[in-house]
Amino acid sequence: MLLTLIRRELLDNLMTFRFAAAVFITLLLVVANTVVLLKDYERRLAAYNTALKTHQDKVRELKAYSGYELNIDRPPNPLSIFNAGLDKRLGNQVRVYHAFVPTLWDAKMHGSDNPFLNIFTSIDIIFIFEVILSLIALLFAYDALAGEREQGTLRLVLAQSVRRGHILLAKYISAMLCLLVPLLLSLLLAMILLTNNRSVSFSPDDFLRIGGIVLTSLAYLSVFYFIGMLISEVSRRTSTALMLSMFIWGFLVLVYPNMILAVMSPSRPPRAQVDSAMKQMEQIWEEFDRERKDFLINDPVPGESIWFKIGAVGGSHEYLAKRALALDVHFRTGLNLEEINERSEPQVPYAQNYFRFLEPRVISTAEKTWLLREQGLKNIFVQPASMDRILLKFSPVGIYDSATQAWAGTDLHGIRDFFDAARQHRQRVIDYFYDTKVFGTRQWFAGDKQTVDWNALPQFSFKRSDIGINTERALPDVCLLLLINVILFTVIFLIFVKSEV
Repeated sequence: MLLTLIRRELLDNLMTFRFAAAVFITLLLVVANTVVLLKDYERRLAAYNTALKTHQDKVRELKAYSGYELNIDRPPNPLSIFNAGLDKRLGNQVRVYHAFVPTLWDAKMHGSDNPFLNIFTSIDIIFIFEVILSLIALLFAYDALAGEREQGTLRLVLAQSVRRGHILLAKYISAMLCLLVPLLLSLLLAMILLTNNRSVSFSPDDFLRIGGIVLTSLAYLSVFYFIGMLISEVSRRTSTALMLSMFIWGFLVLVYPNMILAVMSPSRPPRAQVDSAMKQMEQIWEEFDRERKDFLINDPVPGESIWFKIGAVGGSHEYLAKRALALDVHFRTGLNLEEINERSEPQVPYAQNYFRFLEPRVISTAEKTWLLREQGLKNIFVQPASMDRILLKFSPVGIYDSATQAWAGTDLHGIRDFFDAARQHRQRVIDYFYDTKVFGTRQWFAGDKQTVDWNALPQFSFKRSDIGINTERALPDVCLLLLINVILFTVIFLIFVKSEV
């Protein structure tokens, strides 16, 4: 009997205009938008490749180890075509050198943006599913029970001793099969366009991530179908059910997410909080300055440094410390680190001793200030963003968006993986400096005797997290969607069983 009911409901849905419209509109929007998203991805990939080559060439031009400063670039994520998330909104270029520990808020953007192109590229594939398919799911459900009640067919079916649970199950299965058609067809055409493009390269894990996105999309559409079925059961009239469905869809999909983003928009951090963090960092650098001053007092080279007050010149503490080390040597010994001649050659051992003492302390001081900056990042940016995510999850749209971002690796965790890799690379470079003891060598500040082999240094590489980590990050939101499905079905079943036809 259940199979007969499913076949009947399936034929009824397939022969409707709304099914044909759902397939046509979804295919048109997804395919057209995929073409635009591909152009945007190619542009971002070209900007990444250009920046990568420029930064590598810049490093090769350096003659001394102390000038090492690598700009690390984050490649665009090909799965951002499905859900852009934060992939295009957060920085994709960060500096890495021994006197500076990079964080998320130190990143910059490479490449120029086309504002007119960004209007279209902000609409990714998941956004189409969020808006269009959720509306179609409600249109499939709003008259599922109310329509048959008005026509009298529901009373006729129940007169045949058919279980009410079977009726609900048949309507659900047939509707989800119909919704699966535009979902899979549009994704299939999008995948054909993506796999035939030379710029896009998917790994085996990426196909598993796309599979996770498909399953999450089904759970999301199922929630909206159950919402429509609940409205259909409670209202009992198709006209009322349609009006309520449109109102709830507009609120959950359009009004509530935008209202949360508007109310919780990031504001300027409290001045007292910023001043407190800056004061603590200044104290750390002042302590470093006292150690440097003690070294200079006991140094056999006569004279006094004019760079005791690091904060006297605008700029970051790390940069000023880096410049101060070189200028101390120059003003106190007459040694120009860029041009060492016969007159200044006797001062080279003093410079070597100077850098051998100071550079490890610069590294230690930079890492101490990084702890404060990292905590400031969490307090000022990460915690408010986390609060936004929590509030957005009161709507299925927020849950769905969060889950698909986690599958695609375009969520905050996926972006922070890049900065974790940048800090790990910095530590590998520092370990190399310590192992080779370059701080006390001539090559640290001069390249007149021997050229630095930059290929011998650890090379940066970044690989996106594996499918297991993506699954772990997406699973809580997927389970939440499934739980909402179970709750809605249970409520619908209890109401439908006790209601009169």
